[in-house]
Amino acid sequence: MATVKEHYGKVLSDVYSWIYGGLESGVRRNVEFINKYQLIPKGSGVAVDLGAGCGFYSIPLAQAGYFVTAVDLDSGLLKELKNNSGNLEIDLIQGDLINFDKFIKSEVELIVCMTDTIILLESKEKITSLFAKAFAVLETKGKFIISFRDLTHELTDVDRFLPVKSDENIIFTCFLEYEFETVKVHDIVYKRYGGQWNLSKSFYRKLRLSKEWVIEQLSQSGFKEINSTVENGFTTIIGSR
Repeated sequence: MATVKEHYGKVLSDVYSWIYGGLESGVRRNVEFINKYQLIPKGSGVAVDLGAGCGFYSIPLAQAGYFVTAVDLDSGLLKELKNNSGNLEIDLIQGDLINFDKFIKSEVELIVCMTDTIILLESKEKITSLFAKAFAVLETKGKFIISFRDLTHELTDVDRFLPVKSDENIIFTCFLEYEFETVKVHDIVYKRYGGQWNLSKSFYRKLRLSKEWVIEQLSQSGFKEINSTVENGFTTIIGSR
């Protein structure tokens, strides 16, 4: 099994923004997200984007006036973020998001950990550790926002084959194998170069987390006013310090 870093480097990094319709489309969606939840800087103006990738959240947060620390394991995605962020105030950190607090020099107003990033951690214990660190660095009334797919409902038989996306040059298919606390996610990507199709494939594991478990762990870490929504297959949870 590949590590998360290896899996992204081998299969996902090159196609990540393409999967979500491109950087511009992703940024536009998250401008709408920021406006919907009124995530305007009101305190320190410091935000942390855990698993920042190519900048789907870092860029609109910086455009909204935050000074953003963007943390990700993948150098290719961070390079993409840098190339598209212009003069925005975004500090890029390549490293394990579980250690994000080592890079924070002041209290934080907002932490986001979006689009399945949380379920890429190795264990539930690491998640509860991350929640405790997030609570510790947030200022009073600071917010922690998480989104993830709830994989607790098990797909069976051919429903485990998921056609992610395709066009004339890329075909991306995913296959799921369910285990007790995790799902083995097999990503299969065909790319066409000069008339020839080339295959990249790898698998990694995602944790199976329920909304109820995440809310309970956030509450035990000290978060208040915890709210959740489910939209387009993603659970979004917001907790306040």
